[in-house]
Amino acid sequence: MIIKTLGDSDVQILIDIAIDTFQPFYEGYVRDLLGETVFQHQHGHWREGYATDIPTLDDPKSGRHVAIAEIDEAIIGFVSWKIGVKPNHGEIHLLAVSEPCRREHVGRELCLYAMAEMKRSGIDVVEIGTGGDAFHLPARSLYESLGFTPIPVVAYLKKI
Repeated sequence: MIIKTLGDSDVQILIDIAIDTFQPFYEGYVRDLLGETVFQHQHGHWREGYATDIPTLDDPKSGRHVAIAEIDEAIIGFVSWKIGVKPNHGEIHLLAVSEPCRREHVGRELCLYAMAEMKRSGIDVVEIGTGGDAFHLPARSLYESLGFTPIPVVAYLKKI
């Protein structure tokens, strides 16, 4: 596996990986949890959201970066991170790994790469967020194994 910076021709593959990664979360968990009205309001266009967001993730002049993981020149995952929002603070924004390569340490290597790049940029503290549900359990396990401290947060939604 090699990790390298994003190329312009790679964006659609990243969108596909993100949609494949998060479809079970949105369609198999969040839709039922929120009910159709709130789901449509909050996440009804989640696929389009990735298609719109991912092309903007790599803009080094604005402190936004993306790295991809490849095996035999095939992209198997990516990580995006942001710096410069707060002094000496970075955020791992999005991490996605193609299904056949999950639990093969690809996400770990991508996070370690992003953190090393942030440290090289003078970042002292890195933030990462994920869900508290069963779908995100592997992500929480990964982040805690990397030394991140979980901070309990509760968010509420209600149709009125």
